[in-house]
Amino acid sequence: MTRLLNMLMACVCASLVAPSGAAPADTAPPVVPHVYPAPVRLQYDLSGRASGFPYTANAELWWVPDGKNYEARTVISHFLLGTSTQTSTGKITPLGLEPARFTNKFRDEVVVRFDRDKNKAIFNTDMPEAPLLAGFQDQASVFWQAASTVAAAPSRYPLGSTLTYQTIGPRTVEMWTFTVGATEKLNLPGGEVSAIRLWREAAHTNDAKGEVWLAPSMEYLPVRIRLTQGKDEMIDQKWRATLKP
Repeated sequence: MTRLLNMLMACVCASLVAPSGAAPADTAPPVVPHVYPAPVRLQYDLSGRASGFPYTANAELWWVPDGKNYEARTVISHFLLGTSTQTSTGKITPLGLEPARFTNKFRDEVVVRFDRDKNKAIFNTDMPEAPLLAGFQDQASVFWQAASTVAAAPSRYPLGSTLTYQTIGPRTVEMWTFTVGATEKLNLPGGEVSAIRLWREAAHTNDAKGEVWLAPSMEYLPVRIRLTQGKDEMIDQKWRATLKP
C-alpha cells in the first residue's frame, strides 16, 4: 500500500514537452499558452485495497499561486499509516511552471533541488544527480502544468492523442506518456460532473496503471485519480469538496 500511496501522489497527467532524448533544460521549448486556476484546495474520499484488504483514507490537493510564484501540495492521510505529503515550489513563467524545490515526506523526507545553472536535479539522498529536460516538472507540479496547458487550448488534445513529460519524483526520473480518452459523466461524493479521462499504462510488470479525470467545468481540475496494480492493489481518489486554500 505504501508504494501505491507514493504513486498516487505522482499520478497526474502531463504537458506537451520534449520527448526522451530531447534537448536539455537550457534549450528553449516552444511557447505554449497556459491558463492557471485560482487558488484552490480540493478534498477527496480515497478508497483502496492493500494485499486484497480494503481501506479508506482522506486526500487533498492544494494549489496556491501569487502570480509570480506557486506552491503545489498533495496530502494523503490514513489513521494508521499517518500522513504523506508532496510539495513543489517554484516560479510561474511564460513557459509554464519552473520548479525550484520538491519534497516528499512519509516517515522520512526526500528533498530534490533543481539547479537551473547546471540543469540538474540534486537529491538529498544517495540518488545520483539527474539531467533536466526542457520543461521538466516534479511529481507535485506536473498536474498543474498539464491542466493549465489543456485549459488554454483544449483542441490540441483530441481523443487518442498522447502527452509525454519528464517527471521527477523522490527516487525516480522518468518520461511518462498519457493517452487522452473520452469525456465521461462521473457520480462523485461532491456531485455529478463530466470529465476527460487520461491514462498511463504500466511500463513494467510491477508498475501501477494510472488514470486521472479532468473536469472542464472546474478549470480542468482532477476530480478522480485511480491506480491499479495487479488484482490486489488499488487506490481510487474521488472529489468531495472544493475549498479556499
